[in-house]
Amino acid sequence: MTRTYLLCAASLTALAATGAHAQSIGPAPGTASQPTGDARPGDSAIEDIIVVAQRQSERLQDVPISVSAFSAETLKTQQINNASDLQLSLPNVTFTKGQFTSASFTIRGVGDLCVGSSCDSATAIHVNDIPLLSTRLFETEYFDLERVEVLRGPQGTLYGRNATSGVANFITAKPDLTGIHGSGEFEYGNYNSVKAQGMFNLPLGETLGLRVAGYYLNRNGYTKNLFDNSRIDGRDLYAIRGSLRWQPTSDTTIDLMGYYFHEKDNRSRIQKQLCHRDPTAVLGCSPDRLGFETTNANGTLAAALSSRQLFALASLAQGGALGNLGINNVLNGTDAFAGVVNPTDLRTVSVDYNPTYFADEVQLFGRLEQTLGRFNVTLTGGYARNSVDARSDYTLSVANPYSAEALARASAAAATFPLSLAPVFRGGQFCASEPNASLTGVFGGNTAACSIRQIDFDRSSGRSTQWSAEAQVASQFDGAFNFRLGGIYVKQVQRDANYYVVSTGIDYGAAVLGGAQAGNGRFLGPPFFANQSSRYALKSYGIFGEAYVNFNDRLKLTLGGRYSNDDKSIASRSPIATIPAPVGSTDLYGSSLAGAPNGTGGFFGDADLTRAGYQPFRATSVKFDDVTGRAVLDFKISPNNLLYASYSRGYKSGGINPPVDPTFVAPLSFAPENIDAYEIGSKNSFLNGQVRLNASAFYYKYKNMQISRILNRTSFNDNTDATIYGAELEAIVAPTPRFVVNMSASYLHTKIKDLSLVDPRDPSAGRSDVTIIKDVQNSSNCVLIPTAGANGSALVGAVNAFINGATGAANGGALFQSGTVPVPGTNARGALSSCALLAAAVAGAPYAPGSTLAALGPVLQAFGFARGPLGFSLDSGYAVPTLPLGVSQSLNGNQLPGSPNYKVAIGAQYTFDLRGGASIVLRGDYNYTGEFYARPQNSNIDRIPNFEQINAQIRFNGPNDRYFARIFVQNLQNNDSITGQFLTDPAAGLYTNIFTLEPRRYGASIGFKF
Repeated sequence: MTRTYLLCAASLTALAATGAHAQSIGPAPGTASQPTGDARPGDSAIEDIIVVAQRQSERLQDVPISVSAFSAETLKTQQINNASDLQLSLPNVTFTKGQFTSASFTIRGVGDLCVGSSCDSATAIHVNDIPLLSTRLFETEYFDLERVEVLRGPQGTLYGRNATSGVANFITAKPDLTGIHGSGEFEYGNYNSVKAQGMFNLPLGETLGLRVAGYYLNRNGYTKNLFDNSRIDGRDLYAIRGSLRWQPTSDTTIDLMGYYFHEKDNRSRIQKQLCHRDPTAVLGCSPDRLGFETTNANGTLAAALSSRQLFALASLAQGGALGNLGINNVLNGTDAFAGVVNPTDLRTVSVDYNPTYFADEVQLFGRLEQTLGRFNVTLTGGYARNSVDARSDYTLSVANPYSAEALARASAAAATFPLSLAPVFRGGQFCASEPNASLTGVFGGNTAACSIRQIDFDRSSGRSTQWSAEAQVASQFDGAFNFRLGGIYVKQVQRDANYYVVSTGIDYGAAVLGGAQAGNGRFLGPPFFANQSSRYALKSYGIFGEAYVNFNDRLKLTLGGRYSNDDKSIASRSPIATIPAPVGSTDLYGSSLAGAPNGTGGFFGDADLTRAGYQPFRATSVKFDDVTGRAVLDFKISPNNLLYASYSRGYKSGGINPPVDPTFVAPLSFAPENIDAYEIGSKNSFLNGQVRLNASAFYYKYKNMQISRILNRTSFNDNTDATIYGAELEAIVAPTPRFVVNMSASYLHTKIKDLSLVDPRDPSAGRSDVTIIKDVQNSSNCVLIPTAGANGSALVGAVNAFINGATGAANGGALFQSGTVPVPGTNARGALSSCALLAAAVAGAPYAPGSTLAALGPVLQAFGFARGPLGFSLDSGYAVPTLPLGVSQSLNGNQLPGSPNYKVAIGAQYTFDLRGGASIVLRGDYNYTGEFYARPQNSNIDRIPNFEQINAQIRFNGPNDRYFARIFVQNLQNNDSITGQFLTDPAAGLYTNIFTLEPRRYGASIGFKF
């Protein structure tokens, strides 16, 4: 499989020897400069770099695949502190943080578009060649690394874990057995940023060595919170790594490594929310542009579940009298965010729930390298554990205080259902749940906070453990033929990978509806949104190998193959406000509900939840396997000029979709994806090594690409095809050892094939004859698609009139509008109604005899709409039809997300030699990333603008590099560079979360080594 490794030219600008795998390219920060008299015309500042990309030490210019290699000194010189910095210097690579404490690389258009616990990463992350299936590596910053290698292209025949986009391999520095040495660095910068790192190396005899390194970072937040005048999005973290090397003989090397990382601070997963407010609340945010506004809260689930409309509808069979207890009027009432200001700056917010962030990770790895005659045997393996628990203000805004009318209605509810309301409405304040696995929230004594305002926050958490073992055998024959064989086994277990959304409105709705339908003292549960995965398990093994045939000194053939087997299982559920009802109750359709247990103290324990009708955990398992491989032919025109051509096939296993509302039709699993990758390339050195020029071009046939979409509050994954092609050009010019200029550029073209999706931003797909319905029962959207000229507004009016007629008198008037209204940013009209009742009217679904709604279907069957376009699901034995979520739009020809057409990186460095062996080094880097799209719909609102990043530094190196001092700046222009977006679902109001690079940083540091 092609793991194409072309040296990123930027990485050549300041490489310094760090062990046996890299040599310096001349004077650079942290390296000793040569006296002026040593330089001769024609001397090259570009020295060879040794990499182990093909699991053996090779000159980078001899490796016929694409790799970018960064030594420890290069990372410092180019101010590459983390993954966000790293991607700037890589051609055809982007990186962004994600919505759910996640992050992803996109390499050559291939990224992590799949969302869910069972999704594999497109880019394999390795530490010391050991794959990490789940890691907090993107949370920390780089320290005491030997090098970083980033492979571009599918891989699987050399490394132990498959990947369709490439590999990022982080090689930690190993103990040096030759002597005692150490280093330290202290940095202070703006935002009161304090960084410290150090290393100490100690030989323990002639064959044993110990190395200990650590890192610490503490800084104030990048974001100003106007609500309490605080700084959020700060960092407080540390990491420590210990390494032990034992070399009892020249043929045996044993390496052990232990690592611990810890972070606890107020880092925000989300930098900003953007929205062009929809005054109708049908969508919440209009689909025409992103603005510094807030979503219309009447279009959200929290408002719907505590609304007069839903309460009236829920009690329709009893005359709808509950409507008077609703604290929100989602039809024409003032919503919670009306008039709320969203500051027009990406680094300024106003929130009443400050974020919290906790993460930690443990890594314990071992490696044995043994030479047995003409064979090298390598055994690697280890254990990794990590956990994360992060909270953020869900709406990134401060709601208006509840009105006197809302307080009066809540007081009336408390008088009607005193036991149910006691945990929620206390002393004139509304209380929100503390989310946890018990799903009882405030009703089980778990209260997060109480306030006169609506409280909204989310929580993303999970724990992961992993065990892996890998073995490889490589031959070292003198003849034309050699081979490498290997096998790997990986087991991963994730527990309690949960995502919760808490809102006061959900708690209040759970109390009132629970008291009304299940009896005073009961509640609907869980009283918050819960997407739970109690346990996800992966068992994976692979057998792989390569054969090498040297036809002569210039022509070489590589053939590789792999068999992969993946076994996945998961127990998950996604319940919210499920009705635990007493015997004899009936639902809206007149169907009998199951009996409820007594519970303890009037409430339900965890075991009671499933028996009471809560959605149980859905246990699902799937298996996938595949055979893949690669072939490479390389030819040396001369010792300094290489041509190669390759084919590889990449594989990423399929997975299991999260559970969704059973009224929607959704496949249980999604298929594996494959890439057939073709590449040609050339690596060249000219002018006695003063110019290095590398180029490559590639073409991918992408089959069954995994891509997610929002379906009823859950990310759901589909498969489709795509084609990708592009080119990469990298150059470095070093006329003298003191002056080095590097350049890289890339072009990328991506094209989606055979995919049609509903766009939740505009479910009408721009059609003027479609009616968008905001569902009062769960705040989702559905659409009425007319046939034979039928009028959607007339059907909505008839259904809403029916509800108003049955509930209006008991609630002081009509609660549902009689017609439709224009929805801003679309050509459609919209209305508040019940998707279930509209679907029943369309399909003429039967109801239980004697039900109040039994007459609705026959009365409204004459409107001519298509019947049950998404099929039917069963509820208490009766067929319940559904309406489509929207009109599908073809995405054929659209670009893949996270795939800019152009990227450019240019760096320049000059060294001034001083007396006594000291030097001053000036360094500047310019990085440009072209515009790209955040979603496959490729609408204007999905377009992420191009951005630039300029970094610079001045560094003084003392004699023999014993000490240094530097001043630096990153993001000189203080650009708000957006790297990704996440569109929330209709129940959240369709606002957009954005993720950015860091703002301008500047400061100074000093350091030493001995």
